[in-house]
Amino acid sequence: MQPLGDFYSDSVTTTFAQAIDIGPILDWFGNGIYAAMAAAAIYGLYCIVVLIRRVKQKSFPGRESANAFLDEIAEMLEKNDFEGITDACDSPELWARAVPQMVTVAVENRAKPIKKIKQVVGEFFSREILGEFDVRTGWVNTIVKSAPMLGLLGTVTGMIAAFKQIAGSGAEGVKPAALADDISFALWTTAAGLAIAIPLVILGAMVQSRITRLQDSVQEHLGTFFDDLEAAQVKSEE
Repeated sequence: MQPLGDFYSDSVTTTFAQAIDIGPILDWFGNGIYAAMAAAAIYGLYCIVVLIRRVKQKSFPGRESANAFLDEIAEMLEKNDFEGITDACDSPELWARAVPQMVTVAVENRAKPIKKIKQVVGEFFSREILGEFDVRTGWVNTIVKSAPMLGLLGTVTGMIAAFKQIAGSGAEGVKPAALADDISFALWTTAAGLAIAIPLVILGAMVQSRITRLQDSVQEHLGTFFDDLEAAQVKSEE
């Protein structure tokens, strides 16, 4: 014979469980997952677009324009026209590009040894230019990792709702339409998470390759500039 206390406890638990309808909670939670995935996709694409625009803004249109700029700077260095170099780097077509910005920093610190100037310019490049790229790419990588997890969360939520339909069917039996909706939600969120992550992985790799090319070109152009600056320093000391 079951003790009276155990019978009373089981009855209260069963009544309490039946009194709670988690259907609206699961619906609200599902809508929240869809909203979070949409926000992640939009912000991820926004970061990609910003990165592409910023890399293009920081780069020269081509090698010819970069060489023309470096030749102009070399001529001014021979004349010790540092004010002219600053004005040239601050022109509307050049002020946003990476190399003119770092040339300006180098000219401002021209009284220091060339080794120290290179260190200051390198720190400026890492902090002011690559730092912004790192923040954006970091967010893209976070979204790439989070989108499938949001899809998995939607899968778990949909399966919970499906099993609730089975458990609450009783004598009436399971309603196929309601059960199919819950399973469909579970699968759609998984697919949506992958559909967000996969393109962002490809676009992120494309942007990273552009950033790498920018770094290589900046190092090449700065190498030429530092040679000219060092020659100008030696000439001024003679």
